[in-house]
Amino acid sequence: MNRKTDFLVIGSGIAGLCYALKAADAGKVCIVAKSDLEETNTKYAQGGIAAVMRPPDSFEKHINDTIACGDGFCKQEIVEMVIKEAPERIRELIEWGVEFDRDPDGKFNLTKEGGHTGNRVLHHKDNTGEEIQRALKQKISSHPNIEILEHHFAVDLITQHHLGKKVKRSHTDTECYGAYIMNQKGSDVFSLLSRTTVIATGGIGNLYHTTTNPVIATGDGIAMVYRAKGKVNDMEFVQFHPTSLFNPGERPSFLISEALRGFGAVLRTMDGEEFMTQYDSRGSLAPRDITARAIDKEMKIRGDDHVLLDATHLDPVKLKENFPNIYKKCKKTDIDITKNMIPVVPAAHYLCGGIEVDKNGKSSINRLYAIGEASSTGLHGANRMASNSLMEAVVFAHRAAEESKKQFNKYEINYNIPQWNIEGTNYPEEMVLITQNYKEMQQIMSNYVGIVRSNLRLKRALARLKIIYQETEELYKKSTLSVNLCELRNMINVSYLIIKMAQKLRESRGLHYTLDYPSKKSGMEF
Repeated sequence: MNRKTDFLVIGSGIAGLCYALKAADAGKVCIVAKSDLEETNTKYAQGGIAAVMRPPDSFEKHINDTIACGDGFCKQEIVEMVIKEAPERIRELIEWGVEFDRDPDGKFNLTKEGGHTGNRVLHHKDNTGEEIQRALKQKISSHPNIEILEHHFAVDLITQHHLGKKVKRSHTDTECYGAYIMNQKGSDVFSLLSRTTVIATGGIGNLYHTTTNPVIATGDGIAMVYRAKGKVNDMEFVQFHPTSLFNPGERPSFLISEALRGFGAVLRTMDGEEFMTQYDSRGSLAPRDITARAIDKEMKIRGDDHVLLDATHLDPVKLKENFPNIYKKCKKTDIDITKNMIPVVPAAHYLCGGIEVDKNGKSSINRLYAIGEASSTGLHGANRMASNSLMEAVVFAHRAAEESKKQFNKYEINYNIPQWNIEGTNYPEEMVLITQNYKEMQQIMSNYVGIVRSNLRLKRALARLKIIYQETEELYKKSTLSVNLCELRNMINVSYLIIKMAQKLRESRGLHYTLDYPSKKSGMEF
């Protein structure tokens, strides 16, 4: 069965929903959501969205902070473009119903996070992402031009090779005609054909044991583009959030927002010593790559399972007012953050690389765009600065929508697409095989391709990954299709890309820190 739409959006976070609202002015939009519409990385974003909203802050300061945090890998043109366009996109979010916290005088209550030299982070308490997702979902749900397919899974992009044509990785004429979509309720796969396709599938956190990402963050969009011979870059830059709540067995890990450190909380060792000033003059407000490595080192030196985040010296009333969800969550684990220090550990949080795109979100494959965390725009460089990701998502969603609407009449829906081939897939997969390979993949990535790497670790990781790659591909060829199997396949593809790009970068830069090429900048060995 073939279905068709004008704009196919795969993913339902801030990037996908903002794009959909704008593209719907020109034609029919179909949003494919792997879970419920609101179950996205966006929902779990606590801190906020960065933008220059008033003096004494300036575009120049925000640009300089972003480039410094990106450790020399940012694209200057992109940084300037995104930061200068961000305030207008923020105003648009507000028009769509997003409510950001304000001071008694009506001005935005702007906070400060790691890497920022000024207060420029708009927020809604400590659940900003959830507030944004709420407002966008409400606006999307009532739009007559937008169809939502919840609990549907994008299996693969449709390109020329599905028409029997060979597509080389260097081929510049590759086109995307839509995607094969699985209905999770019945497991049937259908072709969803489109004039334009947008990847907004979010991150890759579940490659690792400990992550702040929801279970749906399995790198699906990046893997699909890689298999379709599209360009992917900067995958070695995986950001670990320094402070997730240490609560063994909980998945995803609960994020303790960086805004809490911006509010004045201090990182300490288990015996109560402040340690971050040994690693960076900014102390507990150092950028995330430095902070995560420092915590990792302190844990290894001392043999501790976690470090502590101390907010006990702060005003208890204001603490509870500004961080109600963190207070409530910690209270459930018998931690009163006004009286007790919070046990925290680093957790896989954000991917700075992804599908290579231009300034309008266009990928190397014609008719295919990528926005949000699944894309690599050049904004973040080697390390994302806190709260710059939601900003990037809204700016690129706008630019991608405007660009794809200009191209709208140039593209026709290709109806010559064959049905999904189910030949040879008569055997249900053995769940134990998928589960075992999933655990092994996470073990490989967590142990060898984490916060601190080395040539030997990466070599071992690749050798072990190849084994489970071969086993999983065999399973995929002969088994009935399932989301679990497709996700495992995608995560193995993405793990391969991270390892190969990490091996290629023979220096420590930003989030990629290797023992074989330690950073000379800070003078501090990790």
